[in-house]
Amino acid sequence: MAPGPGPWAWPGVAACREWLRRHEDRLWWLHSAWALAFGVGVMWLGARDFRYLRLAFAQVAFIWVTSLLLPHVARRARLGPAALGRVRLVLNYFHKNFYQQVLFFVLPVYWASVTPSSLNVLFVGLVACSAVLSTFDVVYDRHVSARAELASVFFGFNLFVCANVALPVLWSVSNATAMRLAAPLAVLGFATIRFTPAQLRRRHVLAAVLLITALLGGLLEWGRRLVPPAPLRIVDASFGAGVDRRTLTMTGPMGTVPAGWSGTLHAVTAIKAPLGLKDRVRHRWTVGGREARVTPYYTVAGGREPGFRLWTAIPVQHAPPGATIQVDVETEGGQLIGRARTTVE
Repeated sequence: MAPGPGPWAWPGVAACREWLRRHEDRLWWLHSAWALAFGVGVMWLGARDFRYLRLAFAQVAFIWVTSLLLPHVARRARLGPAALGRVRLVLNYFHKNFYQQVLFFVLPVYWASVTPSSLNVLFVGLVACSAVLSTFDVVYDRHVSARAELASVFFGFNLFVCANVALPVLWSVSNATAMRLAAPLAVLGFATIRFTPAQLRRRHVLAAVLLITALLGGLLEWGRRLVPPAPLRIVDASFGAGVDRRTLTMTGPMGTVPAGWSGTLHAVTAIKAPLGLKDRVRHRWTVGGREARVTPYYTVAGGREPGFRLWTAIPVQHAPPGATIQVDVETEGGQLIGRARTTVE
C-alpha cells in the first residue's frame, strides 16, 4: 500500500506555506521593526543596571561557539543543503537577537561617557550602526552571515565593544587595560570565524593575523581618545573662587569669570563609576586654547552614588575678556571622560 501524502502536501498547509513564501520579505521587515522597538527597551535597561553585562558576555560567547561548531556539526551529521539551511536559519535568529540585546544594552553605557564636542562620538555612532544593522533580518541573513568576511568583521568589532565596557565593570581593571585585552580578543574572534583551523596553521594566514593584531594595537594606542572610557562619566562640574575641602563643594561658585578678574580659580568634577571600578584620572586646564596646567593622576574608586569628586585649581591673572577656560578630565590611558567650560565675560 503506497504511503499517503505527508502533512506538508495538505491543501491548507500548502497554501499557508505559499503565502509565507510570497510575503517572506515583508514579514522579516515587520520583525525588524519589532526588534528595533525591543532594542529601545534594552537601552533603557542598559542605562540603569550594569549587572546584565555578565549575560551579555554569555550571549557573545554563544555566538562565537556556535559559529565555530556549525561546520563540524554539518560535516559529521552529513546534513544536506536543505537541513543545513534550516539549521543556519535558526542559528541566525539566535545570533541576531543576541547581537541586538548586547549592542542596545551597551549603547547607552557608551553614550553616557561621550564628550559631544570630541571625536569619541564617532565610535558610539559605529556602535549604533552595528546595533541597528543587527535588527535588519534580510540584510543580516542574506549578506552579513552569508559571507565569512563580513560575519567575522562584524563579530570581531562587537566582541571588542562588549569586552571593552564589561572588563572594567566585572573585573575592576582600568579602561586602558580593558582596551588592550579587548583588542587581541577581538582579533582572535575575527580570525577563528574567518579562517578554518587548517587555514590558521598556514604561515601566511598566521602572519596576516599577527599583522592585523599589531596594526589594531597601534591604532588603539594612537587613537585611544576616540573610544569613550565607558562606563566612566561626568555627572557634575562647577567652577568657583574657593572649595570647602571637607565637603568638596564650591564656597564661591562662579557661572562665568568677570573680565580682568585675578585669583585662584577652582574646578570640581564629579566622576561616576560603577561599583568596584578603579582608574586614575587627571585634569588638563586650558585658558584661551593654551594649556595652563596638567595635574598629576588621582585614583578613582567606583561605587559612590554622587560620583568621585576631583578638584584642582589654577592661578588667574587679569582674565582676558572672551576667553574660554576649559578643564578636560582624562584617564591615565589618555581617554577623555568629560569636559567642563566657563567663559570670561
